Amino acid sequence: MKTADEIKRRVEQIRKEVPKGVEILGASKTRTLDEVRAAFAAGLRYFGHNYVQEARAMISLADFGAKWHMIGHLQRNKARLAVKLFDMIETLDSLRLAKELEKRCAESEKEMLVLIEVNSGREENKTGLMPEDVGMLVEWLSGQTYLHLVGLMTMGPLTGDPELSRPYFKETRRLYEEICRQQLPNTEMRVLSMGMSNSYNVAIEEGANLVRLGTVIFGPRGS
Repeated sequence: MKTADEIKRRVEQIRKEVPKGVEILGASKTRTLDEVRAAFAAGLRYFGHNYVQEARAMISLADFGAKWHMIGHLQRNKARLAVKLFDMIETLDSLRLAKELEKRCAESEKEMLVLIEVNSGREENKTGLMPEDVGMLVEWLSGQTYLHLVGLMTMGPLTGDPELSRPYFKETRRLYEEICRQQLPNTEMRVLSMGMSNSYNVAIEEGANLVRLGTVIFGPRGS
């Protein structure tokens, strides 16, 4: 685990490197509240969690004004709790989940920003909508009251070479721009979430304006 000073230096360095207009999200899976607090003190404002239960334990103690994103697969039976905890769901990957989230948001009268997760690599073992299926969900969301579509997210196949991720980022940006041109109601396309610690520079080159960084900020898990 890196010290607070080390985390601060890493955040400051990365913020200098990324272009203006690109937001950095601290991927907080398995991290401690002290680590997240140190990153917040260094200037990060967005943090993501993969698991609802882990997020609840941290967010219940976090009193420093961070914005919390769900960045892992969200099961429908966790939708009610996710609505209470998060400011954005980045991993909307089915109409069934969207309907459940709209229902839970209506119960609490809470509006929720969402990104559609795109399975840009067409991997059978990965979540996310196939590119050709994104339009159907976009159209449905345009008629909802509480869910508001603001962009797309993709992971892409995990590889050791960030250049291999470029085609998947290009495909997701193509979809993003296509949706922008439609000018649908209740749709404000402004977030393209792509790239992680090993690929964020390539993702930014391909149009990402939100990158999800864990290891480069906090160090390897368990270190």
